[in-house]
Amino acid sequence: MTSIFDEAGNNIACTVVEAGPCVVTQVKTEESDGYNSVQLGYGEAKEKNTSKALQGHFKKAGTTPKRQVVEFRDFAEYLDREEEVKPGEIFSADLFEEGDIINVVGTSKGKGFQGVVKRHGFRGVNDATHGQHNRQRAPGSIGAASYPAKVFKGMRMAGRTGGKRVKTKNLRVLRVIPEKNLILIQGAIPGHKGGFIILEK
Repeated sequence: MTSIFDEAGNNIACTVVEAGPCVVTQVKTEESDGYNSVQLGYGEAKEKNTSKALQGHFKKAGTTPKRQVVEFRDFAEYLDREEEVKPGEIFSADLFEEGDIINVVGTSKGKGFQGVVKRHGFRGVNDATHGQHNRQRAPGSIGAASYPAKVFKGMRMAGRTGGKRVKTKNLRVLRVIPEKNLILIQGAIPGHKGGFIILEK
């Protein structure tokens, strides 16, 4: 993350994202696959780490093996042109414009096994007096009485947190640097530094 200044002199926090180059590895159509989509590949992968099936898949598209492959439904509708998308075609940061509102999908940072205060925002008891002992971060009661005589599924308790697919909606594109394939997105996005994300326009 970094920050930039707008015309009014306000300091705006933003995240720098490398958005390309992304290569079209497959084009799916209604006739052949039952729906329209475009498959994009990003990041160079070593051939020895790529399965033979995927090697053939990338070779058919006329490109080298890629680290990430993601499919976008109805991709052609967002392109302001008449030509069809073809395998091997390259898309980069210039798909976006300043002021675009986008969604960002990523895998959130894994935080391991955490208690209820960090995982769900519980307050704890907050009062160390009146006979309380080490209850500040405890979950409290989790059950009812002899009826229903069980703990319901989905009860908010301690456990593994983070490391899940997260979509952050309605983020604004502040700046596009096409020569370096970079875009600046206002605010924070899910995931660690260097992680893979999906940008939905």
